[in-house]
Amino acid sequence: MSGCLFTLRPLEKADIAVASCWFQDVADLACFDRSARAPLNSAATEQAWEAAVDAAGGMRQCWFAIAADGGELAGIAGLEAISPVNRDAVIALFIGKERRRQGIGIRSMALVLDFAFRQLGLNRVTSYYREDNTRTRNLTEQLGFETEGRMRRAWFAEGQCFDMVAVGILREEWDAHREGLARKLKADLAVCFGSEETPGWVWPPCPSTYTAG
Repeated sequence: MSGCLFTLRPLEKADIAVASCWFQDVADLACFDRSARAPLNSAATEQAWEAAVDAAGGMRQCWFAIAADGGELAGIAGLEAISPVNRDAVIALFIGKERRRQGIGIRSMALVLDFAFRQLGLNRVTSYYREDNTRTRNLTEQLGFETEGRMRRAWFAEGQCFDMVAVGILREEWDAHREGLARKLKADLAVCFGSEETPGWVWPPCPSTYTAG
């Protein structure tokens, strides 16, 4: 493949130090996480994200660093509240401002959805966003999520209460949507697990893996 290649790898403590700088932007942070109210210093951020980089926490959550070809952190993506009984989880994504609008987010989330359904055996994935967060709304729509509900005035930020929108996607919906999305995305930018040679674990995938399930 020619073009830009990004890699998903397990989140490390060193990544949290970079993300801590991103989270100093109060408005950006409040759009990403409704529970966050104030920026934290490096030590407090590392403590807050301790479970995300702890192998023992892998049963309930699974976070990945999105790394550029040179190794620098471009964003983070992961699954929270993983339930082996209900076979569901909550998906989340944060891309550094300088890397937005490049197509990294949609490819990373598509790869995490593949991981959730094909590797963890989940049956559904949920996400939530603030009603005025048009980037997340457009992203989840492109990925095939369906709007499942609206929690009225559930997200307080910047002096006002916003509705919180709940969206979800089932495994069979993702299987039906996957090929069409893959055909729309240009292959000059890809996100992969391990390396681009890893069969079936790169987005956009090669045509032979469109229906892999």
